[in-house]
Amino acid sequence: MTIDPVTVEIIRNALNSAADDMNATLIRSAYTPIIYECGDCVVALLDANHQVLGQSAGLPIFLGNLETCTLATEQKYGRQVWQPGDVWILNDSYLGGTHLNDVTIFGPVFVDTTLVGFTASRAHWIDVGSKDPGGSMDSVTIFQEGLRLGPQKLVAGGAEVEAVTGTIATNVRFPYPTTGDMHAMMACIQMGERRLQEIVRRFSLTTLELARDEIFRQTEMLERAVIAKIPDGVYTAEGVLDNDGIDLDTPVPIRLRITVAGEGIDFDVTESADQTVGPVNCGVSQAVSALRVGYKLLVSPDLPGNGGSFRSMTTQVREGSVLGAVAPAACQWYFSHLGLLIDMVARALAPALPDQVAGASHGDSMIILTAGRDPRVGREFVSLEATVGGWGAWNGSDGESALINNVNGSLKDIPIEVHETRYPWRITEYRIRPDSGGAGKWRGGNGVIRQYEAQTDLTVSLWFERSRQPAWGLFGGEDAVGPEVVVNPGREDERRILKINGMSLKKGDVVRCATGGGGGFGDSTERSAGDVRDDVLDRNVTPDAARTRYGVDSSLPSGQSDASA
Repeated sequence: MTIDPVTVEIIRNALNSAADDMNATLIRSAYTPIIYECGDCVVALLDANHQVLGQSAGLPIFLGNLETCTLATEQKYGRQVWQPGDVWILNDSYLGGTHLNDVTIFGPVFVDTTLVGFTASRAHWIDVGSKDPGGSMDSVTIFQEGLRLGPQKLVAGGAEVEAVTGTIATNVRFPYPTTGDMHAMMACIQMGERRLQEIVRRFSLTTLELARDEIFRQTEMLERAVIAKIPDGVYTAEGVLDNDGIDLDTPVPIRLRITVAGEGIDFDVTESADQTVGPVNCGVSQAVSALRVGYKLLVSPDLPGNGGSFRSMTTQVREGSVLGAVAPAACQWYFSHLGLLIDMVARALAPALPDQVAGASHGDSMIILTAGRDPRVGREFVSLEATVGGWGAWNGSDGESALINNVNGSLKDIPIEVHETRYPWRITEYRIRPDSGGAGKWRGGNGVIRQYEAQTDLTVSLWFERSRQPAWGLFGGEDAVGPEVVVNPGREDERRILKINGMSLKKGDVVRCATGGGGGFGDSTERSAGDVRDDVLDRNVTPDAARTRYGVDSSLPSGQSDASA
C-alpha cells in the first residue's frame, strides 16, 4: 500500500501537535517552578515498537531517550505486561541515564484491544530523598542520591497503586509538591493517550503506520545525504572537566573519535575516563543522547526528531567509563561531560564542516541550589536554578549571550520576581558579563553576572564547571573566559569557589555568580572597528578589551577608522 504526501504531512503535524499538547498540560499542571517556570521536562509519543512518533520542545539531552524506559520495562517483564489503564514510573540512573531527580512516567495506549503505542513524560523532581535537600554535590554512591525506582506501576487498570505512591510520598522531603508534579505528569500522558487514540480512530492504524514509515524514510534519506557530503575519515577531539566534585585537583578527560564512511557515521567515546568517585557519571543511554544532539546540530537541525533519525549513526560507549556508569556510581551531576561532548562533536568535525560549526558554548548548567527554612511562611524550602551563559560564534554571526547551555535547550532561568517570591533571597544584580565571550571576527556570546543576597540563614550548594577548559574558539577565534563564583565579594571573608555542598550562609551574605562566555570564530583582527565600537556601546565589550583584543579605540566615532584618525 502507498500513502499520499498530503496525508503524511497532516499526520506528521498531528503527532507533533499532540506532543505539544502533552507538554502544555504538564507545564500548566505542575506544582514546582523547576517545571512550570524553567520547563525542565520533555514528553514524547511512541509507536508500539518504541519508536518516536512525536516529541515536544524541551531538553535536547533527552533526545531519543524516553523510549529506553518503555523498552527496558518490556525487556524485564515481557510484552504482555502492557495493559489498558496502566501508568508506569522509572528513575533508575543506569536505565534512564540521568540523575534520580529526572523521573519518567509513561503508559501504553490502546485502541479497543490493540496496543498502538506509548506516551511518556520526564521531569525534574525538586527532591527525591537524597542525603541533602534537592541533591548533593559530593555524593560518592547512588545510594546517597535518593529513592531509586526501577520500572513499576503507579496506576493499575485506572486505580493508583497506593503502595508505590505512598512509598514515594514518605521518601521525599516535600511530598505535597512532589506528588502534585507526579499527578501533572500522569495527566500529561493521559492527554497524549487521548490524542494518539484520536489520530488512530480518524485515520486508522494502518494509515498511521504507513505515514510513520514514510516520515522515517524521509528523515533517514535526508540525514544520509548530509553525511555522504562529509569527507570520509577519522576526526577526533578531546576535552576535560575541571574535576569530579570530590578530587578537586584531578581533571576528567573526555575523548571522542568520529569515523565517517560513506553514508554512515560512528561516534566512539570508549577512551574517555573510567567512572569517577564523584557524581559526574551517567548511564550509556544518556551518553548516546548527547552524541545524538551533537550529530543533529550539524546533520539535521531543522528536522524534528523521530524514529527515522540516527539510523545512519552508531555509537561506541564503554561500560564502566564516566559515560557508561555501572552501579553504584554516583550520577547526580551527570550532564557536565555531556555538554562538553556536544561541543566536541563540532570541534572534531570543524575541518570538514567549517561553515556549519560554532565555537564552544559555556557548556554547563552552572547550578546554584539553596535550602533552609523560609521565615516568611514558616516552611522548609529548596531551590535549584541553572544559570545562563554565552554560546559560540560561527561563520556569519556572533554567539548569543545569556542562553541556557546546549544540554538544556528550551530550559529557562527563574525570573527574579518568581525567585524572590518563592525563596528568601534578594537578587541584587543580573546583567551581561562583558568581555567573557572569546574575541574573533565573530565574537563569542557573553555570560551573565547574577548576585544573590540571603534574607535568612540557609545553605548553598554550587556546581560550576569549565574553568580548566573554557569555551574554545575556532579558526583563529579566541577562547572565552570561564566561570567564577565569589561569596561575600570585597569583604574580609571573601571566598572564591566553584563546587561545594551545603555551605552555610548567614542573613546578609552575598553569592556573586559569573558564568562563562562562548568561543570566538575567526581572527579578531578581521572584525570591523564599527562592530567593536558597537560592542562597547552595547556593553558587551569594555573599552580596554576593545584596545587590547581588537586594537580599536572605542572613543572614536563609529564611522571613523583608527587609520584615518
